[in-house]
Amino acid sequence: MLETHTVFILSFLLNLFSSHSFVSALQTFQKIPLPPGVSGPEAFAFDSHGGGPYTGVSGGKILKYQGSELGFTEFAYITPLANKSLCDKAVGTFLGNTCGRPVGLAFNEITGDLYIADAFLGLYVVSGRGGQAKRLADSAGGSPFKFLDGLDVDPVTGSVYFTSFSTRFGPSQLVLAVAVNDATGRFFRYDPKTKSVTVLLSGLSGSAGCAVSSDGEFVLVGEFLRNRILRYWIKGPKANTWEIFVPSIPGPDNIRRTDGGDFWIASNSVKLIVLPTKPSAVKVNAGGEIIRRMSLGEYYGDTLVSEVNEYKSVVYVGTLTTNFVGDM
Repeated sequence: MLETHTVFILSFLLNLFSSHSFVSALQTFQKIPLPPGVSGPEAFAFDSHGGGPYTGVSGGKILKYQGSELGFTEFAYITPLANKSLCDKAVGTFLGNTCGRPVGLAFNEITGDLYIADAFLGLYVVSGRGGQAKRLADSAGGSPFKFLDGLDVDPVTGSVYFTSFSTRFGPSQLVLAVAVNDATGRFFRYDPKTKSVTVLLSGLSGSAGCAVSSDGEFVLVGEFLRNRILRYWIKGPKANTWEIFVPSIPGPDNIRRTDGGDFWIASNSVKLIVLPTKPSAVKVNAGGEIIRRMSLGEYYGDTLVSEVNEYKSVVYVGTLTTNFVGDM
């Protein structure tokens, strides 16, 4: 009996230590509040001086976190109206065509410029001083962007990579895009030197996040509706070709590179787009191996998470709807 009891205890402890419930118990989850009436911190960026996080919110503004005393303050805005009281009423995609809706952010660490993918209005940039952003492009290959999503900057060349979820449906028609399993998404590169946009991939199914590797060798591109991550090669013998990087990952949204060269992916098991379930964070290495999974359901319920971004050992979590930024 004693031997059986000991085996039972060891088995219980093993399951406890390997379960997410134990991992979660070791984590400290905090809510960093947004200013009153502001919501939807979709994506994050950090400047070369360690400032931030910066985040884009409904109403067309980019906010910068200034510490616990000041909280989030206004840094930049997409359109002139985004800085007016009209856009303070924006929630979700409401007034997106008027105010803008920044959904992808990344700094060029050399120039200090912040590049912005606005879901409704196109590709933008603003200097490190902030203020009104400048539109760089609203179409490519003769076709309007329609629904931009993820964005990243090559740390080596400064080229900007970004995605379009669909060329058929706009952000306010997300449910329709999911219902018909839309496959008109595209993946682009913007060259700051020539000021031109190149279509690198088309026919993507819900192309959401993208992230450049730390050595600038490749870019990861997520397909939300195909539940997978692609790798597009920038350099080397496979340059300008793609392959499947992670073949099965539920509803991947934004992808963010870590200081160590790994990647965090915001993942969502979705039964219906109006009822997302099981939001989680998945960390993969540069070889496509999953090295960590972290359930976010206990913090976010069935809310769709849009980004998981690790900076200086702190993990920040973004969403399309909440009035706070989660960190752990």
